[in-house]
Amino acid sequence: MALAHGFAIGREQCFQQINRLIKSHSLSGSESLCKLLRYLAEHSLDHPGVALKEYQIATEVLGRSGGFDPQSDSTVRVQAGRLRLKLAEYYAHEGQEDPIIVELPKGSYSLTFHVGTPGGQLPAGLALEKESSRGGGRSSNRGWAVAVGALSVLLVASLLTTLVLWSGRSRSQAGSKEAVASVYRTFWRPFVIGPEPPWVIFSNANFVGRPQTNMRYFNASTDTREAILDHYTGVGEVLAIHELDRVFGLLNRPLRVKRGALFSLDDVRNNDLIFVGSPAENLTLLEIPGTQEFVFQKVNSGSRKGDVEVVNVHPAAGESKFFMASPSSQSVNEDYAIIGLRQGLDPAHPMLILAGTTTVGTQAAAEYVCREDSLTELLQRLGVSKTGEIKPFEALLRVKVTHGVPVMTDLIAVRRRSN
Repeated sequence: MALAHGFAIGREQCFQQINRLIKSHSLSGSESLCKLLRYLAEHSLDHPGVALKEYQIATEVLGRSGGFDPQSDSTVRVQAGRLRLKLAEYYAHEGQEDPIIVELPKGSYSLTFHVGTPGGQLPAGLALEKESSRGGGRSSNRGWAVAVGALSVLLVASLLTTLVLWSGRSRSQAGSKEAVASVYRTFWRPFVIGPEPPWVIFSNANFVGRPQTNMRYFNASTDTREAILDHYTGVGEVLAIHELDRVFGLLNRPLRVKRGALFSLDDVRNNDLIFVGSPAENLTLLEIPGTQEFVFQKVNSGSRKGDVEVVNVHPAAGESKFFMASPSSQSVNEDYAIIGLRQGLDPAHPMLILAGTTTVGTQAAAEYVCREDSLTELLQRLGVSKTGEIKPFEALLRVKVTHGVPVMTDLIAVRRRSN
C-alpha cells in the first residue's frame, strides 16, 4: 500500500494506473518505456525505500550484458529522462482527470504515487509541462523554459541562461510595445486557429561515442544500436525554437516542444507540426511525406561523399540542379535551407519544415519566417496579400555565414504546390 498526502492508495489501484499509462497514447508506442515503467512500479511498491541501481535496470530491463558500466554508458539515465517526459505529456493531456498521478522524481529510479485531484495542481515535476502545453496568454515564456530544459544537454549553461533572460525581457516589452505585423498573422494563421497548440519537433540525430572524448554519427553497418546517444541537437535548432517562441508569443499562442526521438506517427496524424532540422538529423521526417521540389540527399561519390546536398527536382531556366554548403572539412561560410509548408497526413493539420544542410541553415530558415521583412518578401513571391490565405509551397534559401552565424539569407527559388 502506498501513502500519498495522508491517503492510502492500494497496490491494485497503483497497478491499474500503471496499466492505464501503458495503454495510453503517450506511452503505447514505446515498448521499452512501458517495460521500464512496469519494472519501476513493481520495485517501488514491493520494496519501498530500497534504491534501484542503474546496473540492475540495465541488465534486468534493458538487456545489457553483465559488463555494463554506468559511468561510460548513459542508457539508463536517457531512458529514465524519456519516461519522465512521457509521464509529463500524459498528465498534461490524457490523464488530467486520473485518480492517481505517477511521478518519477529526478535523481531517482523509484516511482511515487499521488492522489489526483480533478483540475487540481500537479506535482512540481509535471506542472511545468502542463502549463506550457495547455497554453494561455502568458504561457510562451514557460514554453521556452521547457524547450531550454529539453535542450540543455547540448549547450553550456551560460548560453542558455543568456537566452532565457533575453527572452523574458523581450517578451515583457513586446506585449506592450510591439504590434503584431499582419504578415505574421497571414503566414502563421494555419498554426494559430487550431484547437491545440502546434508541436515543434527539433532534430536530435543518432550519435555514438562520448562527448568528453569523441562523438560521431551512428553508422548502422559498424555500430550497435545499444550505443546510440539520441539526446543531442545543434545550436541552430535551439536558436530556431527561440525565434519561433518569440513570434508565437506575439500571436498569443503557446508552443509544445519535443525532440524527434520521442515523436510518433500518431503525433503526425493528430497535430499541427513544425519540424526544425534536416531529415539527416530529424529522422522522423524520413518516415512521412516531406518536400518534393527541393529534397535533401547525401552525396554518394566524389570528394564530397557523405555531405548533404539539396536537389532541385524541377529546375527552372537558369537554376542549378544541386546546391551544397561549404565542404564539411572547412568552416561553413555558405549553406542552403528549405522552407516547406504542406498538409499533414490529416489534411486538417498543417506541417511546416524548416531545415538547412547544417544547423546554421536551419537557424536561418527559422529566422526567415520569423521576421517581418523576409516574410513580406516570401508572401510577395507567393502572390499572397497580407490578408490572403497561404497555400502549400516550398522555398529554397541561400545563407551566407560568418563565424558560425547566418548574416545574409536570399530567397532563390519558390514552388507553389498541391498535396
